[in-house]
Amino acid sequence: IYLASPYWHEDSAVRTERYLQACRHAAELMEAGYAVFSPIAQHHPIHFFLEPHLQHDFDFWMQQDLPVLRGAAAVWVLCIPGWQESRGITRELQEARNHSIPIMEIHENEIRAAV
Repeated sequence: IYLASPYWHEDSAVRTERYLQACRHAAELMEAGYAVFSPIAQHHPIHFFLEPHLQHDFDFWMQQDLPVLRGAAAVWVLCIPGWQESRGITRELQEARNHSIPIMEIHENEIRAAV
């Protein structure tokens, strides 16, 4: 499962909270037996080590994420605050549709039901 979730926000505290939510929900899915890739869980710690001009470069991150998404059996969208406005999720869903990858929305209060 490719776990799409919102990340970018002007406030770094919001970005950190979104990272923690992605990690928590990815862990729940992993404990339930799913193989999960969460780009936010993977990339949030890494971005601190990149050159500043790359840290929040949308195209750079899509070059990292979309090849992995193309190999996913499904894309699950973590519907936490900000997901509907997320430029990244919009692009990820477009890519999933282009490659006929099933998409499922999961809301925070429904995550246990999904597993």
